[in-house]
Order: sequence, then structure tokens, then C-alpha cells
Amino acid sequence: MQLMSGHRLSPQTASPRPAELLELSQSVSSLIVQWLVLVESANRARVTKVCPRGQRTNAQKYCQPCTESPELYDWLYLGFMAMLPLVLHWFFIEWYSGKKSSSALFQHITALFECSMAAIITLLVSDPVGVLYIRSCRVLMLSDWYTMLYNPSPDYVTTVHCTHEAVYPLYTIVFIYYAFCLVLMMLLRPLLVKKIACGLGKSDRFKSIYAALYFFPILTVLQAVGGGLLYYAFPYIILVLSLVTLAVYMSASEIENCYDLLVRKKRLIVLFSHWLLHAYGIISISRVDKLEQDLPLLALVPTPALFYLFTAKFTEPSRILSEGANGH
Repeated sequence: MQLMSGHRLSPQTASPRPAELLELSQSVSSLIVQWLVLVESANRARVTKVCPRGQRTNAQKYCQPCTESPELYDWLYLGFMAMLPLVLHWFFIEWYSGKKSSSALFQHITALFECSMAAIITLLVSDPVGVLYIRSCRVLMLSDWYTMLYNPSPDYVTTVHCTHEAVYPLYTIVFIYYAFCLVLMMLLRPLLVKKIACGLGKSDRFKSIYAALYFFPILTVLQAVGGGLLYYAFPYIILVLSLVTLAVYMSASEIENCYDLLVRKKRLIVLFSHWLLHAYGIISISRVDKLEQDLPLLALVPTPALFYLFTAKFTEPSRILSEGANGH
């Protein structure tokens, strides 16, 4: 008992005091917080890195080169954006050339040549340079078109601007194409119009060119602001506009039967052009994922024109007014 009562623990084997435990836990917590801050800073630095042109971030937030080939839908979208200036050229040439002018055909051909050459040059100067082929990044969602709206704020105060072209090159290649179209038009069209547009007055000769100087900036702004929306909506835009314009043209030309349609070659050209647009829109919507199921849809292409011809006689205004006057 004396031995047990006289025995005491040395200071080295004494239990730690609560104050020491608290200080130790605070040190460990501080180290953990510092480590988490370093990890978060590294992640933010990785996320906010600006990818060079021709690259986009992957699932791990690292930049990787765009090496894929454009899908069929991507080519159809680029074709739609390439058709817009051509169709507008043709519309204004026809609008300002007049019925008796013989220069309209040459201007139509020149506009087709300008847009075709601009498309070829645009593909040649795109990466890879010198070939009619482009590499692209896959479009995953609508937000890929508007990366400028998703600039992060790591400290919730300072915005880090890391905007890049996630849909490379579908966004910028359209601007390049419009620029070449404008340059080629200014080089070729004035000389052609001055030589062959003899049936027009001096003030009317260049109106189709002046119109292009207006609609090219409009198309550029449309692509800059609504490029992503157009990417997903262009098949339906083609179908709706082609149906409306075909109905307006046939009504304005007073086409009521097949004979009226065959009288002039120009009417057949307009009809076949609209049929091509119908087919383009149907292919864009179906994307031809299943060829054997999607190809029969092309049989619907002549349906709107046939429906108009079969029902035009029932909607003749003079007939409706006469039946109303007779009390029917």
C-alpha cells in the first residue's frame, strides 16, 4: 500500500490537457482547410483556363483538340446558312430586275458562282488548310453555342473570361463565309451589272447589290446572336418558309391547275426549287438515322403543291362572292 500510495506518474506519461487537445485539433483543422483551398484553387485554375481555338473542354475540364468529323446534321446546318445569302440574292435580283430585263438570268448565275466560290474558299482556309474537309467538336447542348454567358466567378466577385468556341468551327466559319461572299460580290457583280443590265435605269441597276449590303450585316448579327437557336430550329424554318412562299407565289401567279403551271418554264423552276427545300427540311428533321424508314418521307415533298392545285378552285374569291350574292 505504501508503495502504491507513494507511486506517482511522471510528467511524460501524464494525460494531455483539454487546452492542448483543443490546440491540436485547431492545427489539424487549419491544415485540412489549407489543403482544401489549394485543391479548389487548382480545380478553378483548371476550369477557367481559356482553350485555344480548335479545342474545347472535356468531361474532366481539360482542353482537348477537336478531331471529329462533322455529322450529317452539322453539314446540313452549314448548308442552310450558306443558302440564306444565295436565296436573298436571287430574291432581290428578281425583285429589281423587272419582267423585261434579260440580265436577271446572268445575275442569278453570278450569285450562284459567288456563293459557291466563297464556300469552297472557306473550306480551303479552314483547319486543315488546303483540303475540302474540316474537323470539328461535337455539339452537345445549346449552351455550347453561348460560352460567353457561362464565365465563372471563382471568388464570387471577379469574373474570369474564358470564352471559347466549343462548337468549333460551326460558329465562326459562317462569318468567314459571309465575308468571302461580300468580297466576291463587290468584285464581280458591279462589272457584270454595268455590262449587261442595259434594260434597267441607272438608279435600278445596282439595287440588288445595295440590298446585299443591308442583308449581310443582318445575317451576321443573326448568326452571332441566334446561331445556337438556328442550329436546332433550321429544319422547321425551312419547311415553314418554303410552304408559305410556295403558296404565296402560286397565288400571286394565279396558278389554279396543272396547265397554268406548265405554261412558263420559270414556274416549274420555282416549283422544283421549293420541292428541293421541302426535301432538305425533311432530311434535316429525320437526320436519316434509319434510311429505310426515313426515305419514304420524301414522298411527301409534292404534297403541298398538289393540295393547293386540288383545292384552289374551291377558294376562288370570285366564286365565293358569287355564291354569297346568290344566297348559297
